Amino acid sequence: MQNRSFYNEILTEHNIRPEFKHDLENPDIVLEGVNPSCGDDVWLKLKLDGDTIVDGAFVGDGCAISQASADIMLGMIVGKSKDEALRLGEIFMKMIQGEATDEEIDSLEEASALKDIAHMPARVKCAVLGWRTLKEAIGDK
Repeated sequence: MQNRSFYNEILTEHNIRPEFKHDLENPDIVLEGVNPSCGDDVWLKLKLDGDTIVDGAFVGDGCAISQASADIMLGMIVGKSKDEALRLGEIFMKMIQGEATDEEIDSLEEASALKDIAHMPARVKCAVLGWRTLKEAIGDK
C-alpha cells in the first residue's frame, strides 16, 4: 500500500515539473474539460497516427490534483491505441470509485498514487477531469 508521502511526492513532482503541460502544435483532437464547481480547466490536445496516440499535451489551470492527474494520464496513454487508453481510463475510474482490484490498481503505475481520492469526495472531480475529457475526446471516434 502506498503511503501518504509517496502520494504527495508524485503530485508535487507532476505539478512542479509536468512533462505534458505545454501547447501542442497541430493536434488532431482538442477538447476542453471543465469542473464548473471548482474552476479546474484542462485543454487536452492529442496527435494520432491511425488508432495510436502518438503525442499529447494539456494546457489549463486548476488544483494540484487535476493538473497532476492530467499529466500522469498523458504519460500513460502516449504510444497506446485509443482502445488501450480508454481501458486505462476505465480502470482509473474503477479505482477512484473504490471498485478496482489490486492488480488493476498496479497496472495504473503512477496514477495509483491517486487511489486515496476515493475517500475525498470533494476531490474526485479534480482527479477524473483529464480522464473524463479523454473519454469524451476519443470514446466514439
